[in-house]
Amino acid sequence: MSYDCAIVGGGPAGLNAALVLGRARRTVALLDANQPRNGVTHASHGFLTRDGVKPAEFRRVAYEEVLRYPTVRHIQTEVMDIRRTGAGFLLLTSTGERVQARKLIVAAGLKDAFPPIEGFHNFYGKSLFVCPFCDGWELRDQKLAAISDQPGVFHMAKMLLNWTRDVVVCTNGRDILTAEQKAQLASRNIPVVHAPVVAFSGQNGRLERIYFGNGTQIERSGGFIAPLQRPNARFEEALGYQTTPNGGMVIDEMGRTTAAGVYAAGDSAYVMPSQLIHAAASGSKAAMAVVADLTEEDWR
Repeated sequence: MSYDCAIVGGGPAGLNAALVLGRARRTVALLDANQPRNGVTHASHGFLTRDGVKPAEFRRVAYEEVLRYPTVRHIQTEVMDIRRTGAGFLLLTSTGERVQARKLIVAAGLKDAFPPIEGFHNFYGKSLFVCPFCDGWELRDQKLAAISDQPGVFHMAKMLLNWTRDVVVCTNGRDILTAEQKAQLASRNIPVVHAPVVAFSGQNGRLERIYFGNGTQIERSGGFIAPLQRPNARFEEALGYQTTPNGGMVIDEMGRTTAAGVYAAGDSAYVMPSQLIHAAASGSKAAMAVVADLTEEDWR
């Protein structure tokens, strides 16, 4: 069977795209390997009517709603390769299924690469997080750490003051702050630890201490850490779309990439902030662009 559109990725961006396409009576193949980036977190926030929803519950309800539309098919598999054909695109999957589609939405998201710090995974998603807008409220008025070896740690520290007045900056072994930034932090009594972070400790997912390579340690009950982020799926060589320096897909205001017939939504296009509500909105726009472009083609 050939579909009007294939969607690679079943997170909020891909799901909302499938919803819009299904409601437009377009045939859709939604391909997803069921490895959500936010699966480790206890709850997702910032989505009106869904604030505090568990990621697994969000996906369950979303799939239930999307698959009510008879033209939407969910295929749980990983897309290994995509090739252009005269009719559009051929998607080759890990399960051996071959999917033909006229249009393609890439919504496969990002993968996070965290520094190899002992104990990190005991606290990630419970008291160590990535986004203060997503989880800052739960850590309000606590002793927090801003952990990153990237220049953005200065901005992160400033942002955390919206939720607490007790912040320590940890640059994880790199001297990445300018003299002016150090002076500004010092004037606001925000300590900076330049030594590498070597371990986290605590109980039941609640952080208690951070240990450094110089033998020192500090008490913290939570924190935010900046991972390196890379696209989950990269098909630019096969499909010919342009990417940004960080690997995101270059798109217009409706999610069209620079390659004909290829669209991107959510974190695949580095739609920021990286939150459910932004990803879902971008998926909706990309699907509307697909419907509009298919309509014009069919009209001709």
